[in-house]
Amino acid sequence: MDRLKHLHVRLLATLCITGFLFAVPQQRSSLAVHAASSTAQSLCIAHHPQDFVWYTHSCTGHDEPEIDPLSNNPGSAQNLTWTVVLPTNGASTPVDSVGPTFWIGGAVTDPNSLVGQAFLELQFYPNSLVKGCSSGGGYNVVQDPGVYTACSPVWEVSKKGSSESAAFNAMLTDNASGGPLVMHAGDTITDHQFITAAQDGMHITVTDLTTGRSGTIVLNSKIDGPLMPAFSVQKLGNALGWGIVDDAPNSLVWEIGHTGNYTQPAGQYCVPGSATKPPCYSYDVPTWLKFQPLQIKGVTFGDGSTPSHWSVVSDFGGVAEVNQYCPRYGAPFCYYPWYAYNSQSKTFTYGGDYPGTTKDFGQALQFDQNTNCPSPFGPNTTYCSTVIQ
Repeated sequence: MDRLKHLHVRLLATLCITGFLFAVPQQRSSLAVHAASSTAQSLCIAHHPQDFVWYTHSCTGHDEPEIDPLSNNPGSAQNLTWTVVLPTNGASTPVDSVGPTFWIGGAVTDPNSLVGQAFLELQFYPNSLVKGCSSGGGYNVVQDPGVYTACSPVWEVSKKGSSESAAFNAMLTDNASGGPLVMHAGDTITDHQFITAAQDGMHITVTDLTTGRSGTIVLNSKIDGPLMPAFSVQKLGNALGWGIVDDAPNSLVWEIGHTGNYTQPAGQYCVPGSATKPPCYSYDVPTWLKFQPLQIKGVTFGDGSTPSHWSVVSDFGGVAEVNQYCPRYGAPFCYYPWYAYNSQSKTFTYGGDYPGTTKDFGQALQFDQNTNCPSPFGPNTTYCSTVIQ
């Protein structure tokens, strides 16, 4: 899909600067340059749909390169636990400079949505303290270096008019304090997504293994009712019906193609090749390598098994997207970041070849460059997910 199609969509980004000085704990952040001011932000980052879908509530589209754990076991898409290590800012490069959020999510049922499906995104916001998660799917945050908090928008598409909006959104709160569940750079966390006998919607429990604190969200919409997993099995082909990729039900994604939450300008849609107005660091691999990466330690399914394989997919074709805007691949701001395996940490990473990388799966060429897979809307309408391991 031509990304310029969505440039007419208004992005609500309110940037407020005050004179308040953050006191940044030394052990939590090395990003002193970003501790000088308090920045507030209101944004809405929606799910990338088929071409005919349009965004509401001042939300905007984006680029969603994903990694999928695969299994043929019954129930594997209904009960799975991700274990990840949260990224850490570089000396002068904040994690959110390459994009405002990464998320873990999957397809859920929704009787009021197109093809009866909606999509959950548990969105983690780097260097951000959440002040609110709006009913329209957006989030309100203030800058807090080294801190991570989260909202859980679930995106639906109207059956008439094909508009995308939020069926549900809630803040991930601390089970003990009732406030936002505050996680920190370098913490190891688990994200357990599962169902219960109550059939009251997908449950999401995030536990910070470093601090012992946790929080739970239950996807039970006041209007649409319980939002349950759309599929039983975590296999390729069990994909969101109105999505742009042919993947598995659940995935981890780093949102790229936006400026960061606190850059100048903030939260703006951007494309490869853009070094100014605004600079699009999403597509500059050297920038990714200046901070410690997100580390995906693994996934465990409800029966105790682990993925048989892993696959990846980009909803703009990876290298194909860069070539659309750049004179040549590899020029400044003309890279497409990739998933890799790091033998030192025994984790998957995203961004580039960090120290310890032993497999990068062809770098950006790991992503299918053409829409070669089908969807409910016809043949060759989605990008195919590529098995890398």
